[in-house]
Amino acid sequence: MLEVKNLSKRYGEKQALRSVSFSIQGREAVGFLGINGAGKTTTMNILTGYISASDGDVVIDGIDVLTDPLKAKTRIGYLPEQPPLYPEMTVQEYLDFAAELKGIKKKADRKEQVRKAARRTGLEEVLPRLIRSLSKGYRQRVGIAQALLGAPQLIILDEPTVGLDPAQVIEIRRLIRELGKSHTVILSSHILSEVQAVCSQVLILSKGHLVAVGAPEQLAEKLNPGSRLRATALGGGKTVLKAVGSIPGIRKVEIESEADGQVTFTAESADASDRRAEVSRALSQAGCTVLALAAENRTLEEVFLALTENESETPSDEGEEKTE
Repeated sequence: MLEVKNLSKRYGEKQALRSVSFSIQGREAVGFLGINGAGKTTTMNILTGYISASDGDVVIDGIDVLTDPLKAKTRIGYLPEQPPLYPEMTVQEYLDFAAELKGIKKKADRKEQVRKAARRTGLEEVLPRLIRSLSKGYRQRVGIAQALLGAPQLIILDEPTVGLDPAQVIEIRRLIRELGKSHTVILSSHILSEVQAVCSQVLILSKGHLVAVGAPEQLAEKLNPGSRLRATALGGGKTVLKAVGSIPGIRKVEIESEADGQVTFTAESADASDRRAEVSRALSQAGCTVLALAAENRTLEEVFLALTENESETPSDEGEEKTE
C-alpha cells in the first residue's frame, strides 16, 4: 500500500529527513512517533503531496506521489492537526463541499459518500447543525469524515485526539481501530499510550532518521531482550534484594518502594524465561510472604525514551516551513 524509499528533505542547510525508508503492506493502524523536530510533519507533508522531497520515492498503491501527485492524492485521506473546517457551514454542507473538492462529480455519488462517512464517524444526528455549535470531539469527527470521502486506501491522522476530553478520546480511538480494519491508517501522536492502544506497528523518527520499525512488544524485546516481573512482598528491602538477586538468570533487581513492612520491586531476567516460580520460592525461603507477583511487558514509552534520549527538542520557526 505504501512504499517509502530513501526519503530526504533539506531546508537550505538544515537536513530535516535523512534517507528514511519503510513500507506498509496492508490494512492496519501504524503509529508515527518522534519528538518535535524529529521529522514527523515533514514526512507526512511529503506523503500527502503538500511539499516535495529533496530525494527519494513515495509510492502509494502503485502510484508515485512525486511524479503523479494528483492521482496519488485520490488514494489519500488526510486530517491535519487543525481540521480544515468552515464553522459557518452545517456538517452536511461542509461534507458535500469536501466531496466535490475531491472530485466526486455526481450528486447521487456525493450523497452516498457523505452518508457512509457520517455513519462511520457517528455524525448522522448532527448533519443539520452548524459546525461552530459542535463540541471539539464532534469537530474532530467531522475532520475524520472528510478524510474518508473518496474512499481513500491510506488515511493520515495528525494528532487526532489533541485537546479532547477523556470520553471523546475513547470514542476517537475506537473509531481509529475500526478504520484500521478497512484502511491503512498512519497516526501521528505524542501520546505513547494511545499509539500502543491503537496501533499494531510503530515507526520512530529521531533527528530525521528512522530508528525503529515494528510492533511495540517486538521493539521492546529487541531493544532490551529478556523478561521482567513486578512483585510486592512482606519483608525488608535488603532481604528481598539478596534473595531475588541470587537466582540464576536474574540480572537486575530494583526496589520501587518500601513502606509499612512491604517491598515492591522489579526483577529482570537475561532471557525470556518465566522466573515467577523461582522468585516466589526464593522469597518464601527468605521468610518474605509474596503479596503480588506478575510478569510485566515493557512499555512503548521505555522504548521511545531509550531511542530518543539524546535528542533535544527543536523549537519551530513560524517564519519557515515546519520540520517537526
